[in-house]
Amino acid sequence: MMRMFKALLLVFSISFAATSTATATAPLQFSFTGSGYGHGVGMSQIGAKARALSGESATAILNYYYKNVQIAPIVDTHTIRVNIGRALKSISFVSATPDSAVQIFSGDIANAQDVPPIMTLAAKKKITFNVDGAFATGEGLRAKAFTIRWSGPSSVITFSQPGSVVKYRYGQIQVKVVKSAMEVTNTLALRDEYLWGISEVPSSWPAAALEAQVIASRSYAMSKLGKINSACDCQVYSHIADQNFVGFSKESEPRFGQFWKAAVSRTIIDTSTSLAILSNGKPIQAYFFSSSGGATQTTLDAWGQATSYTQSVVDPAGLDPKNNPRFATWSASADQSLVATAFLLADIVTLEIISRNTAGAVTYIKGTASDGSTKLLRGDTFRSRVKIPSPYFNLAG
Repeated sequence: MMRMFKALLLVFSISFAATSTATATAPLQFSFTGSGYGHGVGMSQIGAKARALSGESATAILNYYYKNVQIAPIVDTHTIRVNIGRALKSISFVSATPDSAVQIFSGDIANAQDVPPIMTLAAKKKITFNVDGAFATGEGLRAKAFTIRWSGPSSVITFSQPGSVVKYRYGQIQVKVVKSAMEVTNTLALRDEYLWGISEVPSSWPAAALEAQVIASRSYAMSKLGKINSACDCQVYSHIADQNFVGFSKESEPRFGQFWKAAVSRTIIDTSTSLAILSNGKPIQAYFFSSSGGATQTTLDAWGQATSYTQSVVDPAGLDPKNNPRFATWSASADQSLVATAFLLADIVTLEIISRNTAGAVTYIKGTASDGSTKLLRGDTFRSRVKIPSPYFNLAG
């Protein structure tokens, strides 16, 4: 009789648990609290600023955040191809600089100087390209790719795409149709022209912090040189997927743009070498981010792939409201649909932080659906997908 009772009790318990899970209500949103902004790997920009204010040099800052590296000159005579427009259907170009001219060439002519243009536009004359199947067309022109160059005293070209208007001064621009959409790239000298357009930190920051950012950005870009990515017709993107490149807008900032440009110049050694972060003689993929939750994390911590040059170090500036007024502490929420999509589940009933690393960042978080199914995500993957500031978070409410 006792065995039968236990069996019935077990069946009832299983049935009750299944019913409870199936009828659990998925909340409309989830709330979080935390500290820091960004993935937490490599150099903390807020931390670098604080260290610069305390008198540390750019070299000291970089050696603090990166492990077993050398800040040393390396040959830097490369050009870099930057995607400045992704999967576009309509774009336009114009140079409003007096006495400027815009030349259009058929095809991707690289650095060839003996190819005649198929069209020359005077100042203030705009050209618009649209996609027509596998071709870009505009002003009677039709090709799978175009190269655009501009000339004249201090000439600047304006590139317009839906939702964005950006000015460029250096190099040349390529327009190429890839999978029935236009990929737009800017090819220019990496050592200075590209770096003059990197907008990762305010130009008003201390000189050593600016120099540390320049060297980190140069190192990251150099690590990306090589084969062109056919999907974007580029080596790097101009946004957060790589680093934020805004063309002429950075150096032309009122009052402070000159300080950023000067910081770039101070990291150039001579006509062929510049400072970079090296590991075993090669530039590292120098990750950086805005601010941590008190300590940085390694690539192994964040993404599961080890690198010899990332390490976890104490980073108190991210928790100081004076240094980090927006993200020393933060609160955020994410809608049910966004969280469910992050886990690729129909819905999410509960979230559970499974583990943290020594830096305090979430390593794994578990989502449970109303049908009882569960999935794990890395903390930084979850952070990115649900659009909360950092992986240094707690569940709230």
